[in-house]
Amino acid sequence: MRVVILFGSEMGTSEAVAECVADELSAHDVSVFDMCDYDPGDLDRNDFHILVCSTYGDGELPTGAEPFFTLLDTTAPDLTGLRFAVFGLGDSVYGDTYNRGGEIAAEKMTARGATQVGEHGRHDYSSEVRAKDLARAWATTLPIDALITA
Repeated sequence: MRVVILFGSEMGTSEAVAECVADELSAHDVSVFDMCDYDPGDLDRNDFHILVCSTYGDGELPTGAEPFFTLLDTTAPDLTGLRFAVFGLGDSVYGDTYNRGGEIAAEKMTARGATQVGEHGRHDYSSEVRAKDLARAWATTLPIDALITA
């Protein structure tokens, strides 16, 4: 099983976090892609997908994730059997829209039949914890080995 990490970013933080997650999971076959360069038609049920997604504006997907999710909505592929995890980035000063980008990503994937596994990771920019450090710790909790043997 390959681990495919897709990041959607506005200012590059999600890309840096995705690279840290890839480093943490380097015992596996890991590939990292920018969502704006990835076709939803390439999503493979045999792979485990990790979405790293920031939040932009008033709780929206970042510009870097919009083409991927627009195409996902337009083509409406059946993602039944595909498993994924999400690590979202946001800032709690924005209240109700905190970390909404990652939540939207998860909602769009599950609406197509995919199954979210593991804890939905959430980084708060207002916290003292660095996003990369939290993402590394979060990545160690993903049940990848269990998914490989399943």
